[in-house]
Amino acid sequence: MFGIYLKRELSRRKKAALVIALGLALGIALVITVNSVSAGMQQAQDKVLKSLYGLGTDMTVTKARSAPSGNASDRPKFDFDAKSDSSKKQSSDRVMTQGGQALKSSLVAKVSAQKGVANAVGALSLNVTKVDGSFTQGKAKSATTQQQGGPGGGQSGDTGAPQVQGGGASFDVNSYSVAGVDVTDQDLGPLATSKITTGETFTAAQTNAKVAVVSKSYAKENKYKVGKTLKISGTKYTIIGIATPDSSDSTTDVYLPLKQAQTLGDAKNQVTTIYVKATDSQQIDTVKATIQKNISGTTVTTSADLADTVSGSLSTASNLATSVGKWLSVTVLVAAFLVAALLTSSAVSRRVREFGTLKALGWPSRKVTRQVVGESIVNGLLGGALGIALGLGAAYAVTAISPKLTAELGSTGGMGGGGMGGPGGGGPGGQAASAAKNTLEIALSAPVSATTIALAAGLAIAGGLVAGAMGGWRASRMRPADALRSVS
Repeated sequence: MFGIYLKRELSRRKKAALVIALGLALGIALVITVNSVSAGMQQAQDKVLKSLYGLGTDMTVTKARSAPSGNASDRPKFDFDAKSDSSKKQSSDRVMTQGGQALKSSLVAKVSAQKGVANAVGALSLNVTKVDGSFTQGKAKSATTQQQGGPGGGQSGDTGAPQVQGGGASFDVNSYSVAGVDVTDQDLGPLATSKITTGETFTAAQTNAKVAVVSKSYAKENKYKVGKTLKISGTKYTIIGIATPDSSDSTTDVYLPLKQAQTLGDAKNQVTTIYVKATDSQQIDTVKATIQKNISGTTVTTSADLADTVSGSLSTASNLATSVGKWLSVTVLVAAFLVAALLTSSAVSRRVREFGTLKALGWPSRKVTRQVVGESIVNGLLGGALGIALGLGAAYAVTAISPKLTAELGSTGGMGGGGMGGPGGGGPGGQAASAAKNTLEIALSAPVSATTIALAAGLAIAGGLVAGAMGGWRASRMRPADALRSVS
């Protein structure tokens, strides 16, 4: 009889322990999954910001572009010869500064001298709209009309003038972005977002050389290779390197030495963006305030400011993971703790005979409490192990699937569509190009850090302690008479 009772009791304890462990495991697995996905989202956002900023850049300084005056002289012009025969292909480039209003190059040194600034470099963003095509001249034809006279006769005559038929024009419009790079310091600036995978980058001696680096996507689209020439507004540039973006699509198609870009854009001694690196990343807001105070009329944009302009599925998913996901994991974890505590307390109430007998044999209440707490901690550790395994499996599944998220980049501080001072499309056909470049696709991963594992282990122990505390309190209140009463 006692053996049957013992088997039943052990079976009940195993089931209760399994339920407690599974409850804690689900809560801990959810916490690990949410934390790892949130970390992956943060990494994805960092990639987006790095693709615009460049490694090491903490902020940029620009100036909002003033409203256009509307004068005819300010409108873009393309020069073509309409009298040219159809066999002659014509081409015309319109080069304009892109992004914010041009700043004097001397401001770069002034920004660099501000307290808290470790380094600053200037860059010039240009947009080139290239129009290629030809005119087709029509053929002249005489037009003869017959006029009918009055009664008694009529008179005919050639009253028409020569007419031109079949004339027209066929032109292709292509817009691309150009960035002028300070070749003496390439650790900051637009080229810092990419790595040279073919050829080589600029040297410090090429400050005014007619050489160019093109992005991988632009080179593939136009079949450019190292050693070939690129012609912009009548000037030929030798391609010396192909740049591949570190983490996303590049917002720049062509990189030139800063002086060459200034010549192309008729912007001598001017820049559109100043890239800044702070001496201490914890003092970025202070440095921002200092620059805005000492250099009036400028707009200082930090990574935090730029993050607010990132939208799309990446931003939506990140907000869900941060708000709904974390609150859900906390709710489930609290529920798991409560269930574990209630099940432990219920299990203790069914062990009246055992604990009452132990007290009758001389066990003090604290020893009984330690017995219950110890068992609960074991259950908690078991649940923690299961939860960590489930959480790691879920994180691995997310990383293996790598769902694609989009990040749509807005503009701040009067800058162009390229985001953080980066050039975007402008002019005819430029808006569509800019929209395409400002939507980046990021593969989501779910990295699990040692801190997350430690947090999971701590939660498992905490769950065991909470359940053990309630069960131990219940067991400590039992008296030897309770055991005798249950026997009877």
